[in-house]
Amino acid sequence: MAVLVLNTGSSSVKYQLIEDGVRLAAGKLEGVDGLDDLLAGLARDHPVPVAIGHRVVHGGDRFRDPVLVDAEVIAAIEELEPLAPLHNPINLHGIRRCQAVFPGVPQVAVFDTAFHQSLPPEAYTYAVPGDWRVRRYGFHGTSCAAAVRQAATLGHEGNLIVLHLGNGASATAVERGRSVDTSMGLTPLEGLVMGTRCGDIDPGMPGYLARVRGLDPQAVEDALSHDSGLKALAGTHDLREVHSELALAVYCRGIRKYVGAYYALLGRVDAIVFTGGVGENSPEVRARSLSGLERLGIVVDAARNEAGDRVISPPGAEVGVLVLPADEEAEIARQTMALLSGAAHPGPDAG
Repeated sequence: MAVLVLNTGSSSVKYQLIEDGVRLAAGKLEGVDGLDDLLAGLARDHPVPVAIGHRVVHGGDRFRDPVLVDAEVIAAIEELEPLAPLHNPINLHGIRRCQAVFPGVPQVAVFDTAFHQSLPPEAYTYAVPGDWRVRRYGFHGTSCAAAVRQAATLGHEGNLIVLHLGNGASATAVERGRSVDTSMGLTPLEGLVMGTRCGDIDPGMPGYLARVRGLDPQAVEDALSHDSGLKALAGTHDLREVHSELALAVYCRGIRKYVGAYYALLGRVDAIVFTGGVGENSPEVRARSLSGLERLGIVVDAARNEAGDRVISPPGAEVGVLVLPADEEAEIARQTMALLSGAAHPGPDAG
């Protein structure tokens, strides 16, 4: 009963073959050119999986749950490509190659935006002309779902603030298991400062740059996506190599602002969850991001933080502070099997 999970990105492919919670195979392939060889090797060396789960970045407002892939779903993912031009096409490439190598094996699409379909209208609506037909979607949903599930096992089932900090970064306010606000918006640019993405900026900046610098919209969008964030502030997108005090201050200050805002929105917070590569591995970022919030009941135990414990708040703290692994592949496998067992919605949302 093995499930193959494929996370096909623009520059790499992460995969896991999971059977009853045990990883039979796992790894990361740089580039997608070797995908056929990877799949052929898995088919040769392991039992044929009962299902294949795929991470698909953008499901728009059509997909609230994982879905079995068929012609209709493929067409819908293609239609959503303008919202994720770097991701949805390559996600589809992974689906199609698996269909060729494993014909007849059910393919399941798990959407990164699905967890945030519970956002209320006041959270996803932008105050812009309605005929633009834009809204907040949010991302890192699979990671958030995994964090919520893991936090529950540690006794934190109430209101959470999930901080997914990696090369991409986001904050999500979770009320009793449901996303009620999230920092990323129509695209993954909005919100926290990231490795190469700007995070929140004045929306008038692109127009200003067009008038004053003569930059075209595509050049501005490319720069905000690929040459901004930590890369712009410190010359590198890898936080492990960032030595600029200003860059770290900007990065952590933005996280602290979102924690405060989401605390106010939720009214009560049971735990703050750090996840993602930076969230899991940087004690300095965790400490600096929550510094000064003691009056809100948010305290980081320095020894536990440096040791990398799963719980880094002191015993009896009003607000738990957790460090949890971003095991997206395990979450995709779980959602894939839930769908096949009939525990999830089978198709696109009619709305």
